[in-house]
Amino acid sequence: MESPRFKRVLLKLSGEVLGGEQGFGIDPEEMRRIASEVKEAKERGVEIAIVVGGGNIFRGVAGSAKGMDRVTADYMGMIATVINALALQDALEKLGVNTRVQSAIEMREVAEPYIRRRAIRHLEKGRVVIFASGTGNPFFSTDTAAALRAAEIGAEAILKATKVDGVYDADPMLYRNAVRFSRLEYLDVLNKGLRVMDSTAISLCMDNDIPVIVFNIKVPGNLVRIIEGEEIGTCVGGGVKR
Repeated sequence: MESPRFKRVLLKLSGEVLGGEQGFGIDPEEMRRIASEVKEAKERGVEIAIVVGGGNIFRGVAGSAKGMDRVTADYMGMIATVINALALQDALEKLGVNTRVQSAIEMREVAEPYIRRRAIRHLEKGRVVIFASGTGNPFFSTDTAAALRAAEIGAEAILKATKVDGVYDADPMLYRNAVRFSRLEYLDVLNKGLRVMDSTAISLCMDNDIPVIVFNIKVPGNLVRIIEGEEIGTCVGGGVKR
């Protein structure tokens, strides 16, 4: 077997992806499918950390827009990511994949506290590490948490799993003539206002030269194809050859 394209990656999973076709709640079948994809990718020899969103359960920005205190709403969103992380851990361990959940908000009965050196040690021992609770701070998205954790653990790339096959100049669900980009620079994303990740996350990736590969997790085998070096989706910045 050829060496994987990356030694260590951070996979960003949105809550909507975990919700399956309905987009909310937790779809057990979709969770099992994603877990099997992660297992197959890990078996290629790559170290995998995961940041999960919570939008399938509760989204802080949406709660704030409806009159809820933003800080309270964001903490509720962070707790939602812990629920998703535990569900994903269960699905992975049922497939024989050793995992650890680390939470930026302490809840020792269900997850380890986030400790950078411990997370890296878990990865070196072949465990999948799932980061929950975002950054542990309100006003920051899980995209920003993904960029921050990727920089902290020395990930070579962020693999952003979505429902579409890359980044477009317009919403491909609404516009048939939307054009997909195969490669973008960080400043292209910021200047054009493309909805890849929020500006804080993109800036963090730019400062640390971490490429972001946006791909469709709904297509079976896509995660493994990226690990093996295929040009899947859209690559933003970094030194990854396309």
